Amino acid sequence: MRIVIVAPPWLPVPPPAYGGTETVLDGLARGLKAAGHDVMLFTTGEATCDVERKWFFEQAIGVGVGGAAQEIRHVVHAYEAAEGADVVHDHTLIGPMYCDRFPGLPVLTTNHGPFESDLIDLYRIVSHRVPVIAISHHQASGAVGVEIAAVIHHGVETSAFPVGRGSGGYALFLGRLNPTKGAHIAAHVARRSGIPLRIAGKRSEPIEIDYFESTLKPMLGADIEYVGEVDHDTKVDLLGGATMLLNPIEWPEPFGMVMIEALACGTPVVTTPHGAAPEIVEDGVTGFICADEPELVNAVGRVSELDRDNCRRSAEERFSLRRMVDEHVAVFERAVNGEIGARLVDAK
Repeated sequence: MRIVIVAPPWLPVPPPAYGGTETVLDGLARGLKAAGHDVMLFTTGEATCDVERKWFFEQAIGVGVGGAAQEIRHVVHAYEAAEGADVVHDHTLIGPMYCDRFPGLPVLTTNHGPFESDLIDLYRIVSHRVPVIAISHHQASGAVGVEIAAVIHHGVETSAFPVGRGSGGYALFLGRLNPTKGAHIAAHVARRSGIPLRIAGKRSEPIEIDYFESTLKPMLGADIEYVGEVDHDTKVDLLGGATMLLNPIEWPEPFGMVMIEALACGTPVVTTPHGAAPEIVEDGVTGFICADEPELVNAVGRVSELDRDNCRRSAEERFSLRRMVDEHVAVFERAVNGEIGARLVDAK
């Protein structure tokens, strides 16, 4: 198949540091190419994903910087560049509405955020003609009035995540420095448990900067260290050396890439039962799912009971890049064959 992937214009693919959606798209594009498909990625000019790439914006616009006008321009040029595609996999918001101008072109979209948001009306409007892919069953459960074509968990190229021994003697928090991600809870739990904590996270948006300055910075000390926003190599070093990923999220996160990256490195995950976490972490096998702070503290003391080989095995069997690619190809073929989406609607 000739597959065109339309990435958002906010970050390059892959991102230089933080960027969950762009990380997923990098793996998906390369995985589809490796599987023998003809792939074109519409992204931004400084992207380095190793597939055919086209773009309108030379530089990524930046998360929280660009608006609808920039995305519209990006989308218009993306669909012009998609001529000859068998299927378009669109990850923008504007694209699934704009694609009406191209009758007969199979277009699918993936929602990377919660459905219970201001965007629910958009997906209700488009899902009967643009198949919507969800990234977890929990996320899909909030898609009231939206037709979900498939639930496809993210995957990682496990060869890019070497297994570590967890010999660093520290717990790791890795993610955006947003209050809902729970870095402050991780700090409380680590201090109560007597284990050092390293915090690696992005703090570029105003809410992240305010949260760091007002809440996290006063908690830093010899046993709690902020190491900044990290690139891939530093990330895998930190994950491999950590005894656990301490991930006490406080919001219904639709997926959580950091958890499967940790498992790929053989690192157990101590988390909370919000969002998709129970779909990722096998309680008592690859980590612990804890209802409150006392349970988190107890779990930190029990991590040594877990087998790191089980964590790696879970990543390989349940969250591999190949599995993610195969599941996308299956839903793409359904769209191309007119079984779902615009072609089925047009045929009525």
